Amino acid sequence: MFVKILKSKLHRATVTETKLHYPGSIAIDSVLMKAADILPYESVLIVDLNNGSRLETYAVPAEANSGKVVILGAAAQLIKTKDLVIIFSFSYCTPEEAGKLKPKVIVLDENNKIKKAD
Repeated sequence: MFVKILKSKLHRATVTETKLHYPGSIAIDSVLMKAADILPYESVLIVDLNNGSRLETYAVPAEANSGKVVILGAAAQLIKTKDLVIIFSFSYCTPEEAGKLKPKVIVLDENNKIKKAD
């Protein structure tokens, strides 16, 4: 049996831009993706702290050190520029493995720079 466990999260990311007419996804500064162990095209859950919206999409890398967090496609109906979001990634593992895992928590400042990494 496998369980779905939190692998990492980017906490309090600021959305820098939205593009409604785009095929969908979230573009994230590639440095932030690497810090959170989020792979290109990996499924992520996004929670909007401004309005409570939750949605699932996939991550694509944005320019390194740009601070970009761009909501692409239909998700732009739910999440707006300057909203604060939490971006979660998950992993499947056995219950035994789950007990040994500690998620990476990357806390961001208002410019999407790493403030704290656990």
